[in-house]
Amino acid sequence: MNERLGTTERAGAAERPPESGAAAPGRGGRMSRQRKTAAVLRLLRREDLEAVSRGLGVTAATLSQWRDAFLAVGEASLSARPKDGEEFESERLKAKLGGMLLERELLEAKIAILEDGRPLARRRSRP
Repeated sequence: MNERLGTTERAGAAERPPESGAAAPGRGGRMSRQRKTAAVLRLLRREDLEAVSRGLGVTAATLSQWRDAFLAVGEASLSARPKDGEEFESERLKAKLGGMLLERELLEAKIAILEDGRPLARRRSRP
């Protein structure tokens, strides 16, 4: 029993320092967002991809994917203009207007059918 962690360790399992951010070797578990971010930041600080990969127990391809996704989101956030309250209200009203226009078109189509003398779809009577 490991007194410090309160868990039982398997014989021969390598202990990793808690500050390394590495997932336990051989467990195949998922890494938290914070650990992935720390790994990407290490790469952006020009640490060797292979060394970071070995230290974390993930493939270099996985690290590269994390870095690419991280940079893509960062780039997108820089290109987007922050929205203020007026823009949010404008978008909300445009969406509402679109819904009302669609509803109006449907009602006009129903009216046209009635004026042509064709019956609408029959509804079942409620019990």
